[in-house]
Amino acid sequence: MNDETETLPGELCEEIRARVFGPGFIRLTQTLTREGQPFRISLRPVRIKGQELIQAEMRDGTQAQTRNLTEGPARKGLEQILAQRGKRELHLVTTEGDLHVRVTKKGRPLVSRGKPKATAMPAPSAGHDRVKRQPLTDFDSAPLLRVLGLAAEDGALRTSMRGKYDQVNALIRAVEPLLPEAPPPAFTVVDCGCGKAYLTLALQRFLTLAKGWPKVRVIGIDRNADVIASARAQAAALGLGEDEATFQAAEIASADWPQAPDLVMSLHACDTATDDALIAAVRTGAARILCVPCCQHELHHALAGGGPMRAVLRHGILRERLADLLTDTFRAQVLRICGYRARVMEFVSPEATGRNILIRAERGVRPGLGEAVSEFRELCDLWGVKPYIGQLVPSDEQ
Repeated sequence: MNDETETLPGELCEEIRARVFGPGFIRLTQTLTREGQPFRISLRPVRIKGQELIQAEMRDGTQAQTRNLTEGPARKGLEQILAQRGKRELHLVTTEGDLHVRVTKKGRPLVSRGKPKATAMPAPSAGHDRVKRQPLTDFDSAPLLRVLGLAAEDGALRTSMRGKYDQVNALIRAVEPLLPEAPPPAFTVVDCGCGKAYLTLALQRFLTLAKGWPKVRVIGIDRNADVIASARAQAAALGLGEDEATFQAAEIASADWPQAPDLVMSLHACDTATDDALIAAVRTGAARILCVPCCQHELHHALAGGGPMRAVLRHGILRERLADLLTDTFRAQVLRICGYRARVMEFVSPEATGRNILIRAERGVRPGLGEAVSEFRELCDLWGVKPYIGQLVPSDEQ
């Protein structure tokens, strides 16, 4: 094979140069395997302290580096990307449309293009510090977005699905702090109440394609057989095998759970279904938990605080919001009792979803801390309740 055949055609290189240093540039990413390890380099425009720069992120196996470059060094970096040889993939995203180049083992470049979709993935504006990164632009997500119904056949994001697109990106960003720095040999995710599997499949593709992890398996659980059938069809359309994505039509508590899953997610599972997911996660020894609660009815009618609290409880909307806050407080506290570091935070703008509270937990503290148990008991006594999640606390401790 002549080495010349392994380089990109000159006219293609010229187009890439013009689009990277022209208006509307969003991101350029190239992925390949080097010495048996995934190697990824990406370029994107940023503005830092009023200066327009190109941010280069390089991830080589377990090592990651980020540099902010002026135009001269950025152009040299781009030339190094274009000069790469061998099997690789290059994905360019601009407001004028996408360019995807897959170079085969024999050095043949296969080029595909996407139509302009500025409404789908807007470029990071000059206000870099104010615009959040969108993980779904870290890889060629066009096939995923089309299969999930977030984008039309021409690749343009559906206007009606903008909120869902933002929400999935926000959830992936929320997952990232829980992820190991080094690519693990295998990683298992259980998604409880997976519904239409937007995040289930998006996370599998992100970890595999953007982060280069070798083996990522997602398991979706939902009692609705119709959405499970749809999720299975979507996984098949993406070419995912049983070792990459499986879906169960079952109740969370009675589903076939793997032991010690690496991550358990529960997104908008109604009422005590969220607690069922947390209970199963703890009992199977999950290393990490990500929970976005939905409606919480259990405590709404059980609250019985007296004295000045009666003034709060007599108003339906205030009683409901108080029940929501207390329910999530109990959940975070019980996770702490069970040996998890738990944080409660807002994960996305209220415009995207009204249910925007997230509980993120990671195993790593000694379970059964006396102070945590005492706080749980005192809170139960204060409001005269026995929360569903409390079954994880030994009865003699309550």
